[in-house]
Amino acid sequence: MADKKANNDLLIKGVLCVLIGLGVLVSPYYITSPGMQGIVAKASLVGWFALVLGCAFLGLYAKRRMTAQGKP
Repeated sequence: MADKKANNDLLIKGVLCVLIGLGVLVSPYYITSPGMQGIVAKASLVGWFALVLGCAFLGLYAKRRMTAQGKP
């Protein structure tokens, strides 16, 4: 039961990190204020980090699901 909760937590963290990363990377194209657009564009490193971290969480979740299915 605890393993299932840990796996679901990984899934939630992964999806949220990917959404945050994509939001930070894509939002400068939709912000109309030049000042705010520049501030968010300078945070692109944070967006890439969140995107990579989210993909790592999702990869770990997928790996755990595959190994759990193989167990009797």
